[in-house]
Amino acid sequence: MNELLDRQIKQLQKYIDDGIDIVLFGGAGVSTESGIPDFRSATGIFTNNLSAENIISHDYFYYNPKGFYDFYKNKMMYLDAKPNVCHNKLSELEKAGKHITIITQNIDGLHQKAGSTNVIELHGSIHRNFCTNCGASYDAKFIKESKGVPTCPKCGSIIKPDVVLYGEPLREENINKAISALEQADLLIVGGTSLKVYPAASFIHFFKGDKKVYINLENEQLAEDFMYIQSKLGDVFSKIEIHE
Repeated sequence: MNELLDRQIKQLQKYIDDGIDIVLFGGAGVSTESGIPDFRSATGIFTNNLSAENIISHDYFYYNPKGFYDFYKNKMMYLDAKPNVCHNKLSELEKAGKHITIITQNIDGLHQKAGSTNVIELHGSIHRNFCTNCGASYDAKFIKESKGVPTCPKCGSIIKPDVVLYGEPLREENINKAISALEQADLLIVGGTSLKVYPAASFIHFFKGDKKVYINLENEQLAEDFMYIQSKLGDVFSKIEIHE
């Protein structure tokens, strides 16, 4: 570990030890070490498929549900993925008594799988799916294993994932929860996100504290008052100790 990174992780450790209300605002990079690809890196889903944003849009889902599900089931559903060190360490910090709120842009459910209980899923979850007609609910396995377009066994209508597609608004309840958590927090950790997806990326401006850390491999230009740690999240969180 280089000296700068060592100093930064020690500073983050102090922030966490002293913190009362801690928010982790995370993006796709939180889950890449679980084998789930991100969107905008050199190997990301969007980088290698220029039509991906269009395919996972509200209009495309209803206009071409087969095309939507062909892409969605192959590129966005990783049911065998396991929580990585970042997910697990956040859960361990919560169990040790820290008040941790996770605001995630991910839809994989890995934070909950690791044991975190206070998770705000801004973009929904692959694990919740509902019939567009009768509202019957189905799990991710049902969607993944369905042939072609998943339809409701009860009424025959199309099933839609409970994820926020392009062209759809975020849920107001989740927006309010995220803003409230950020306003109350004394430590904000932003990790694994390019902060290019709006309105989610704008939420971090509701944080009013002075302890702000940004962990990401690519050096996005954030506010100068962030401590920028250029590293994988796993490499950072693997060094964080749990102090009860």
